[in-house]
Amino acid sequence: MSSKPRVCVIGAGPSGCSILRAFKSAADKGAEIPDLVCYEKQGQLGGLWNYSWRTGVDENGEPVHNSMYRHLWSNGPKECLEFSDYTFEEHFGKPIPSFPPRQVLQDYIVGRIEKSGIAEWVKCNHVVEGVTYDDATSKFTVTVRHFSAGAPVDSSSEFDYVVCSSGHFSFPNVPSFPGMESYAGRVMHAHDFRSAEEFEGKTVLVVGTSYSAEDISSQCYKYGAKKLLLSWRT
Repeated sequence: MSSKPRVCVIGAGPSGCSILRAFKSAADKGAEIPDLVCYEKQGQLGGLWNYSWRTGVDENGEPVHNSMYRHLWSNGPKECLEFSDYTFEEHFGKPIPSFPPRQVLQDYIVGRIEKSGIAEWVKCNHVVEGVTYDDATSKFTVTVRHFSAGAPVDSSSEFDYVVCSSGHFSFPNVPSFPGMESYAGRVMHAHDFRSAEEFEGKTVLVVGTSYSAEDISSQCYKYGAKKLLLSWRT
């Protein structure tokens, strides 16, 4: 067994892959790096920028991680999202507009991953079920469930360090209002929004006025909602 320290990275989105990229850069410069393992619950790298038509639970019965929807465009300029070691112009071979659609950003993120050569450390379809720390051994035990073609397989491994890069936008915070349980229409969180076409000809109440509410409201209007009502606290 290797005497080098072992590092577990949870999540292979932009944050987790940046951690791996930093280790790879250090190794390319001759530094000795620890043994690395990155667990990613989805079937592909890219984190929250991956799109899935599923809502609720995924094909493995796990909570759907991402909140992406059709027709989503970046609400911030790409210049604020650009990695210092890999520019948009380098990836696409030409200048592109400042506010690209989701597919462009996801392609850029995956392109950086492929160029950096870090995919060998990533285990996709591995859901982290728990992390414990043993004071006696100063080790972390990470328990994962691997979903493959057959039945899911549970396993545990020890690590010296754990980096949690799983994000904080994958579990919706749904408020409760009197009467929701008896309302005959559909009640949904922005996390489960996938397409504005669903609301063509309908009256839609949007609770909140931050980025998601603003973008979903404008999309529903663009794609034919009958009426839009916006509600906010402040």
